Order: sequence, then C-alpha cells, then structure tokens
Amino acid sequence: MLAEQIVIYAFVLLFCAVIVYIYLRKLNKASRVVEAKIEKAKQEGLHEPVSLHPVIDLNTCIKSGACVAVCPEKDILGIVNGMATLVNASSCVGHGACFHNCPVEAISLVIGTEKRGVDLPHVNQEFETNVPGIYIAGELGGMGLIKNSVEQGQAAVENIIRTGINKDASTYDLIIVGAGPAGISASLTAKKYGLNFLTLDQDTLGGTVFSFPRSKIVMTSPMVLPLYGKVKLYDTSKTELLGLWQTVLAQNNITIRENTKVESIQPEGTHFRMLTNKGDELKTQKVLLAIGRRGTPRKLDIPGETLEKVAYRLLEPENIHSKNVVVVGGGDSAIEAALSLAVQNKVVLSYRSESFSRLKPKNREKLNESVSKGILEVKFKSNLVKIEPDKAVLKSEDEGQLVLDNDLVYIFAGGELPTQFLQKAGVEITKRFGYTMKRHR
Repeated sequence: MLAEQIVIYAFVLLFCAVIVYIYLRKLNKASRVVEAKIEKAKQEGLHEPVSLHPVIDLNTCIKSGACVAVCPEKDILGIVNGMATLVNASSCVGHGACFHNCPVEAISLVIGTEKRGVDLPHVNQEFETNVPGIYIAGELGGMGLIKNSVEQGQAAVENIIRTGINKDASTYDLIIVGAGPAGISASLTAKKYGLNFLTLDQDTLGGTVFSFPRSKIVMTSPMVLPLYGKVKLYDTSKTELLGLWQTVLAQNNITIRENTKVESIQPEGTHFRMLTNKGDELKTQKVLLAIGRRGTPRKLDIPGETLEKVAYRLLEPENIHSKNVVVVGGGDSAIEAALSLAVQNKVVLSYRSESFSRLKPKNREKLNESVSKGILEVKFKSNLVKIEPDKAVLKSEDEGQLVLDNDLVYIFAGGELPTQFLQKAGVEITKRFGYTMKRHR
C-alpha cells in the first residue's frame, strides 16, 4: 500500500513538474518573441517614446497581461519574463486603455523622458492654469487622443461650474477657444448646464481632426459625448466623426464662430478681455483653451514658400489628380498625405534624414509597399530649398541639386507651441522631463 502511494505521489509530482516545465518553456518562447520585437523597434527608432506613454512599476506589476490585451494599437506593450515592458513606445497614442485596465494600478501615463523634455503649461487636477479663471483641456495639456480630449473638455467645464461663476449680463460666463474634440465636448457641456458661452476657432470645426486626410482613421475606442451619450464607433473616418459632431451641435443649437483667432487674453478685475483677429472685443468670466499643441505650422523660410500652391495641411486628396506633388516631412502626417495623394498623382516625398524613425507600423507597411511598386518616390537626405511657379528645387546629399516639375507642395514640418500667446496671458510653461500625467479614472 505504501509503495502504491509513493508511486502515486511520484506520478503527481512528475506531472506537476511537466506542467511547470511546459509553462516556463511557453513563457520563455513568448519572451523571446517580444525581445525580438524590442530589438527590431530599437533598430527602427520606435522603442523610445516621443509623447505620452505608459510607464510600468515592476514592483507592483502582477503579470496579468491585461495591459497588453487591451492596447488598441498593438505591440506597444509586451511581456518579457512575465513582466510588462515597452516595445514600440513611440507608436503609443495615449489611449490610456492600459492605465485603466491594470488591476493593480501599476501603470502611469508619462510625457517626455529623462533626456527629452516636452513643453507643457501649468495645469492642476481641475484643468486650471496658474492664472485663476483660465483653463486648458485636450492636446495642449499633453492629452491628445480624441477620447481623452472629449473627457477633459467635459470635466474642465464641470470644474468651472463647481468653482462658481459670477453672473454678469455684460460678459459671457465662458469663452471656449478651439473647436476640436475638447472644445466641442466643452461646448456641449456648457449648453447642458445653461451657461452663457461662446466657442471660437481660428480655422474650422474639428480642429486638428479636420486636417486629417479623408480616409484617416481617427477613433478606435468608444467615448461618451455630452448631450448625446455613448458613441460606439470603431475604425471611424474623419468624415463620419465630423458628421456626428455637426449633427449633435445642430441639435443643441450651438454655433461655432469659425475663422476667428484670439490674439490676446487680458485679465481685467473679475473678468477677461479677449481681442480677436477680426477686431472683436469680448468679455468673459472664464476661459477654456482647447487649441491643441501644433499652434502655427512651422515654415521652411525658403524662396517661393508664399506661393499659392504651397500648403501645410491636406484637406481633400481625392479631389487632386494628375499633378506633380512634393511632400516634405518624415512624420505620420507627411506619410499619410503622400500615400493618399500618390493614388492619383505623381508624388515625391522629401525627408532630410536617411530613414524614417518614428512611424506607426501601418504607415510604414503601406509606405514600403508603395515605394516597392513605384507608386511613390522617396528622396532621403534631401531638403526643399526653393519653390517656383512650376518647379520645386531639392538639394540632395546623394544626388546634388534636383529640379522637379511641380504643381503643388505640402509641407509637414510640425508646428510651434503657441508659447508666446500663452505667456502673454500669464500662463507658465515648463519643459517637463518624464512628467507623470494626472488623469481621472
């Protein structure tokens, strides 16, 4: 009997050992796969974060893998030796899904790194700046994703209401600057609570979203829109999202004052006086800035840049055909514009570096395919140095001066943070290195 028990125990132990061995072997195999992805990301310049990204506390992490499973972008996070780690960090777009789904709160959302700082205005947990009465929501404060911006726009207005508004018939309760995701959400919230408010935008409804190529996917997770409810749209195009916003604003009798740029914000006693590019002088109790981080498009300052054929955003690529086009830039915006234009035009993409280092995987895949098929031509290590009515001149390290037949030029050299505008209003701006963002759960 004892011998039989010993055999049984031995069999059970052996079985358990086999199970553990299989599990560890599977874990090691999975780790090697992720390690290979990390190495590839390093070679392609995608491992280092460029904006908002997750940081994992390994002392708290319980190896659940929940953060990896919920990431809509995929391969941003991975598991190595049972611990969560960053893989393609520069592709992170700040959804925050990993942050919300970690069961032990081991993930923080951080902007900037120890070596690379990011200019951010001072904003507290209520979205108020160091200037009492001036609030910031959305991309300008570091949170650029549509869903995050919508949430912040609503939360900022609710915080403004909680602080109290001194009703004055001669002033607005609130002026919202910017009609992007945060501004639209803030406008709907202000309407919901009966505020006397006005929303301005220097361009048109939609903010940065409006400048996306038409086929651009702008939303990958649901959100709650004030006065509408949950928006359950996935893989949503710019057109669909703008259409939804226009419908909701119209249903609630909200009109955005477009093409109106705020030139200055000046505190005057208990209110603010705002001057616009149209000569308007507006008074308001509170101000919410939802203007985004791009600010004014960065220019190249080269001869011919003022010609009408030069643009800094692409609105309707499907209406452009049979043209010779030069696209300048190496970021996702430039790549997406070049790809959409190349369908019906002859496109040359000029980039000053020797390779693209920080592209979303889908954009890189489409770009490589288009180049291999001869649909799109890329000129690395080149700079646009002159623009003429029917020509574009590139200076290439490999090919020297190139004079190209040209009808249109699109420049995607980034934008400049509206630092002077903010500082003129008294808002403090600091370069943050590895700054942990404060978020509402």
